[in-house]
Amino acid sequence: MTTSTILFDVDGTLVDSNYLHVDAWQRAFDASGVQVDAWRIHRAIGQDSERLLNSLVGERDDDWVERASELHSRFYREQADRLRAFEAAGALLRALRERGLATVLATSAPDDELQLLRDTLAADDAVTATTSADDVDEAKPDPGILNVALDRVGASPEDAVMVGDSVWDMRAAGRAGIRAIGLRCGGSGAEELREAGASRVYDHPAELLRRVGEWV
Repeated sequence: MTTSTILFDVDGTLVDSNYLHVDAWQRAFDASGVQVDAWRIHRAIGQDSERLLNSLVGERDDDWVERASELHSRFYREQADRLRAFEAAGALLRALRERGLATVLATSAPDDELQLLRDTLAADDAVTATTSADDVDEAKPDPGILNVALDRVGASPEDAVMVGDSVWDMRAAGRAGIRAIGLRCGGSGAEELREAGASRVYDHPAELLRRVGEWV
């Protein structure tokens, strides 16, 4: 097996941000007149925002969806100073680049949130390319973002590995024909990540770096 490209989800994978999203969505729902339990929001984090909203509050008109999404973005940005990279996240990206591998940030976040994540990572020197939700009509678990990521570095699915923290990442990778690695640091359990398609599961980027020879 030859690996040339590593695709990374970012929220909950390289940056500790999932629970900030949970808080921001819960506040957005409260402000929109709907109460949603935090655990249910966490289970939906990582997928396309329209799918997330539909799974949590059902069908809503376009104005309601737009307002809820804007509120989430506002509440999330207000907490940007609480974002932090997981231990060794930047070192992992640099180690992979030193091995001659292409590294792509393939996230379902929109461009403005991706910039916050990149600022937090402070590892642009080790990133070959990026994609975001703005590059496709439908984000994860649809494989479109991953296909765009592969195109941007000229890689094929069999030459790539996808690293993510959610079942949505694992399912998107499976649909794109890409081998998937799961991380528990976003809050998902090892067994559910494996059931969704992860070939291996690790705790966090620091462990992924220590054991890089096992999965690259």
